[in-house]
Amino acid sequence: MRELLGGKGANLAEMTRVLGADRVPAGFTITTAACVAFMAAEEMPAGLDAQVDEALARLEAGAGRLLGDPDDPLLVSVRSGARDSMPGMLDTILNLGLNERSVQGLAEKTGNERFAWDSYRRLVQMFGNVVRGIPGERYEQAIAEAKDGRGVELDTELDAADLAALTERFGVIYREETGEDFPEDPSAQLEASIRAVFESWNGRRAVEYRRLHGIPDSWGTAVNVQQMVFGNKGDDSGSGVAFTRDEITGAPKPSGDFLLNAQGEDVVSGVRNTQDLDEMAEALPGPHDELIEALGTLEAHYRDMQDVEFTVEEGRLYLLQTRNAKRPAQAAVRFAVDAVAEGLLDKAGALATIDAGKLDALLHPTFDPGHEYEVLARGVAASPGAARGTIVLSADEAVERAGDQRSADDREDLILVRPFTEAEDVAGFHAARGILTSEGGKASHAALVARGMGRPCVCGAAELDIDLAVGVVHVNGHDLRAGDVIAIDGSTGAITLDDVPLIEPEVSEEFGTVLGWADELRRLSVRANADNPEDAAKARSLGAEGIGLCRTEHMFFGADRDRLVKLMFLVAEEWRRAHVRDDREQEDPGAERARLHRLGEADERFRSALDDLRALQRADFAGLFREMRGLPVTIRLLDPPLHEFLPVAHFEQELADAGEAGAGAAELERASAALAVARDLREANPMLGTRGVRLAVLYPPIYEMQVRAIVEAAAEVAEAEGEQPHVEIMLPLIAYETELEQARAVVERAAAEAEAAAGREVPHSIGTMLELPRACLVAGQIAEHADFFSFGTNDLTQTALGLSRDDVEAKFLGRYVEEGIIDRSPFETIDVPGVGELVEKGTERGRAANPELKVGICGEHGGDPDSIAFFHRAGLDYVSCSPYRVPIARVAAAQAANADAGANIDS
Repeated sequence: MRELLGGKGANLAEMTRVLGADRVPAGFTITTAACVAFMAAEEMPAGLDAQVDEALARLEAGAGRLLGDPDDPLLVSVRSGARDSMPGMLDTILNLGLNERSVQGLAEKTGNERFAWDSYRRLVQMFGNVVRGIPGERYEQAIAEAKDGRGVELDTELDAADLAALTERFGVIYREETGEDFPEDPSAQLEASIRAVFESWNGRRAVEYRRLHGIPDSWGTAVNVQQMVFGNKGDDSGSGVAFTRDEITGAPKPSGDFLLNAQGEDVVSGVRNTQDLDEMAEALPGPHDELIEALGTLEAHYRDMQDVEFTVEEGRLYLLQTRNAKRPAQAAVRFAVDAVAEGLLDKAGALATIDAGKLDALLHPTFDPGHEYEVLARGVAASPGAARGTIVLSADEAVERAGDQRSADDREDLILVRPFTEAEDVAGFHAARGILTSEGGKASHAALVARGMGRPCVCGAAELDIDLAVGVVHVNGHDLRAGDVIAIDGSTGAITLDDVPLIEPEVSEEFGTVLGWADELRRLSVRANADNPEDAAKARSLGAEGIGLCRTEHMFFGADRDRLVKLMFLVAEEWRRAHVRDDREQEDPGAERARLHRLGEADERFRSALDDLRALQRADFAGLFREMRGLPVTIRLLDPPLHEFLPVAHFEQELADAGEAGAGAAELERASAALAVARDLREANPMLGTRGVRLAVLYPPIYEMQVRAIVEAAAEVAEAEGEQPHVEIMLPLIAYETELEQARAVVERAAAEAEAAAGREVPHSIGTMLELPRACLVAGQIAEHADFFSFGTNDLTQTALGLSRDDVEAKFLGRYVEEGIIDRSPFETIDVPGVGELVEKGTERGRAANPELKVGICGEHGGDPDSIAFFHRAGLDYVSCSPYRVPIARVAAAQAANADAGANIDS
């Protein structure tokens, strides 16, 4: 019913059935299908006018009054009603049916001239603003001038003569803005208002709201035409909005706002200061008691917290709308727990009332909602939470400024500000409280890493012009430099220079209760993506059942490791080249001996560099194993493109610095040779170049080193802790089954050698990431060499859709959403028909060949509730996500299981 009547129309019909027709004003609904037809043809659907006339005639017969009757006019409202609630995003027009003649009749019929003129001026104002697009400021200015002329402060202090004069002034404004007179014909008013509500579906604010909340553009809105009741008839009348529970905390006590002698728009528009709902008990005691009773009835019926609009007309209560209340995460959790305790819902039903995607707000600092601040600029809300700190313009500067502090809690608060970030900036993320970039979107490097670390992040703030050479950030008339203080809100994308207080999160007992229910009900296991012991500890504290992705390359970035890593790759390439024999060396024994000598030297340098890194990696892995205490730890061997480790710009600068410093010939030759290697290895499309398992084919000792470090660390922890780590070794970017077969042999050989050296067996499994379409299609052959699959949906989305996630969000994905090509970014929610099909085929074909195959997913989609619902349906065993999204995944997995169970019952 909601699909056709919209949420408001469906709820009005249901509310009438539950509370009775005397409590809900009569009306009729124009369906969403009419709006869809209007959008397609850009004109009113054929026959709609006749259907509206017929429905209006029934409404008039029931009311005993006619629309526009000069003596006793029927007045109606025209309101939008989308399938999903979109508060304040679509348009409303009240008091339709008034004109110069019927306003006199209304005044005489009600004996209240002021009320009649107040209703008429509201119609002229709302019709002009909503239907004809006249700026609301023009009307507000006229109201202000009228009050100044009378020497009063409140709208309610204007008398009937004042309002009649104001209505005349509104008519002049209408004529000045449109070149036409305000329409006196009530039928013309109604037709134009219906059209305006249809058109508001594609208004800027509605489109933006749908984009942010994942509501399809194709749905359209219904239109509800409803008999007016009036809260502006005097001090025994009023209007308000009530919630069945506290809308901020979820506490079991009705809350809301109301105004005496006012219409509903006065309450929701913010132009007048409202009164607390509790005060209504004294001002209108009878209607207040009836309202409280009705709120209880509605919540019990809908079995969810309700948001109710009401009007009191001359002491009689009417309910105009009810809908499931939008609420912050803490209120959602409190309601769920109380609803179960009260017997209103069972655990599954209570979980269904929670928007899982909002739960991470409970885990991060936020701006104080009671503190007003000026927004300097806005970007993409890329990682939740708020942060305030000193601007730093490079990761190195962040690390340097934080380096003197022993603990993160003692560090100077820093905001890392960059045009964009790269893998080598990871150390700066650790040092900073928040990240701000002028480029990128929710799937950019900055966003992904920030979410993984729990750092607030705002990306794609295009108003920022960041001049790194000069060290200045130009933004909306301000020139900011390193050392200036800035604040960001990664939940809204807001950037400000104001000193906004931060509210620290408190994980409540109720939240723990909800998560416990989720664990009882879900089938999917939930792991975390974690690259260090700190992230692993946080993940465990938030309920992670293992590590689904440890990105070993993140361990390579840091002030103490950068030099070693660059050296390793330089000598690795020297080692590889020394293995290549040209024709002359095959024919000339002397040349062959020289090559073998070079090979021996290169091998010695390569092994030495690997040994240095192996010691560091062994300590890294041991820390992870200790934190996870026997839970699965999936370690992905080195994956990123070589260019990330050997950036040409770095070696160009190194050579220039050596020249300026007067370095000797040997040093200059070394720097020049390093630059030459970096240039030789530079690729046109590095994300599809020398990376992943291809490194194992070209440089097997690198993967051998990593495997030895893993096995040695596991043996060390097992010996010291008495608990065997659960080791899973994962090979990335497999395209061919023969790649995996060859790489697995490298892993098994290195593991066996490390076990022999350690004097103990280290149980481990070997699997692969599926990130390429071919791998998904030949998953059956690949599964013959794998113990587990993990879908890397970040890169699988890139390769399946031909989209570069670091580029397209900032450049054209937003336009794709606006044009209706896609509903949301495929990097936020999995593209089910395309990428999802590859996941399903990969899972089915893999398990057909290897029934014991364990299957998971470790991309960012692992923390997205809609994607988790798909992964549940696809039969995966686990999802893995950023540590701070683990609670979201736990609840979403339970919701998916409940929805699946409900679908099975229905079928």
